[in-house]
Amino acid sequence: QVHLAESVGGMVQAGDSLRLSCAASGRTESISVMSWFRQAPGKEREFVSAINWKSGGFSGYGDAVTGRSNIFRDNIKNTMYLQMNSLKPEDTAVYYCAAGNFFEVDSMKLPNRYDYWGQGTQVTVTT
Repeated sequence: QVHLAESVGGMVQAGDSLRLSCAASGRTESISVMSWFRQAPGKEREFVSAINWKSGGFSGYGDAVTGRSNIFRDNIKNTMYLQMNSLKPEDTAVYYCAAGNFFEVDSMKLPNRYDYWGQGTQVTVTT
């Protein structure tokens, strides 16, 4: 079993930056991929970013955040981070971290491939 705990999000202004973290505990050796998803009211869960948990060597980003975000991990602290810059009101959502045990790059954007989820944290971007 793996437990994921996201940091508190918060309310920021458009153009600001925000860093989220996700701490993993339990059987972390079973994790191969960790990702961020987000879900806005009335919308489907959307892929934000993913990282190869074991090597940190591969990372991917969703179209909405490409060029504005950076995902990285600290494998000593078993923590993944998402740095988001130039935030926009449309980035407002509940952000979830997820962990899975698979290696297919094409599967990283699919929520149903992940076995573990955090509780979610609210990020609100105001104008």
